[in-house]
Amino acid sequence: MIQILNEMVPPEWIVLAAGAVFTLGYLIINQVILRLMILTGTLLYIWYYAVASDVPLWEAIYTSVVMGVANIIGLCSLFWRSSPLAVPYAHRDIYAQFQDLPPGDFRELVMRAKRYTLDQDTEVTSEGSPLASLYYVISGVIEIEKRGEAFAMPPRLFVGEVAYLSQQPSAATTWLRAGAEVLQWDVADLRARAARKSRFKLALEAMISRDLALKVAFAVAPRQTNWQDDANRVQGVRA
Repeated sequence: MIQILNEMVPPEWIVLAAGAVFTLGYLIINQVILRLMILTGTLLYIWYYAVASDVPLWEAIYTSVVMGVANIIGLCSLFWRSSPLAVPYAHRDIYAQFQDLPPGDFRELVMRAKRYTLDQDTEVTSEGSPLASLYYVISGVIEIEKRGEAFAMPPRLFVGEVAYLSQQPSAATTWLRAGAEVLQWDVADLRARAARKSRFKLALEAMISRDLALKVAFAVAPRQTNWQDDANRVQGVRA
């Protein structure tokens, strides 16, 4: 059977096909397709090592199998990162607010956050003071005082993001009233993690950049009394 198969598909064709598949894979940017192409090429190489000579080239076969397994593990990781199952159960109710983030990136961010409801009015940032924590307000009104000006902002926004990105003291004093629900990240932990893992840094900055764009979109008149319209608009974008 093997001899007949070898006559139908000469080993030279197999190794040429393997090389062609590997070359095409290296030209593809998409990580999933690239890994599938490399896996296909690896299988072809294993086939070639098994039939190229009278005795299978076991060392080359074993090495290729190990490389193939490593590739499969990486492929599974990519599928997991894109799977809705990666979203932590405790945070599935707010994932729609961050739907631009792949589930795996969202998971890594929220797993480093503390989620809780305030039981009393709390000052979360103080103008001119170093930023200790970054907040995302899930629900509740954000009350801000900056250079003597006081105004309110809707929920579903970050607090402290400008100071985090600029690594400067807080630009405003921010209060959250009792009953507000928040995600809280330790700034030192975030920066240390971002320094070690570029993908985590990109995911966090993507969230903050979107938040800043939304704030600019409705921050023309901070004294306006109909800020709830803006809140609804933000919720519509993030729902």
